[in-house]
Amino acid sequence: MSSPTHKALRTIALFEALKGAIVLVAGFGLLGFLDRDNEAFAEQIIRHLHVDPAQHYAKIFILAMAEQTDSQLMALAGFALIYASVRFAEAYGLWHERRWAEWLAALSGGVYVPIEIYELAHRATWIKAGALTLNLIVVAYMVWLLTERVRQRAAAQKGT
Repeated sequence: MSSPTHKALRTIALFEALKGAIVLVAGFGLLGFLDRDNEAFAEQIIRHLHVDPAQHYAKIFILAMAEQTDSQLMALAGFALIYASVRFAEAYGLWHERRWAEWLAALSGGVYVPIEIYELAHRATWIKAGALTLNLIVVAYMVWLLTERVRQRAAAQKGT
């Protein structure tokens, strides 16, 4: 495999591992809410981060945490572990240039495109536009890489 392809796959692998690590940390953070007054604890975290509790996203976080039961928090933490495991497996596969990981990256990235487009259309921000653009680049690269390998194999079969 060529060096630029190798570097691109490694960059995407690191990005996927970072996403997995962030979700894993968030999942462990959810466990900190077990057996607590979730609303008060969420407000305490917001204040500790020096965020105005009246801010839109802070209010959403506080209200969402107030409604969670311990079993729901455990389930969310479990889903975070599963998601992070998939991201880590994908990162490993991309790092080692495995074809299954390229398919996984193309498919898992493609699943988010309609959601990101909807979110961007609903309330456009530079972060949403950047996330969509980055995701489209990764998906397009993975599709190109997968189709390029098919073309290379077909050319090799013609040459033999």
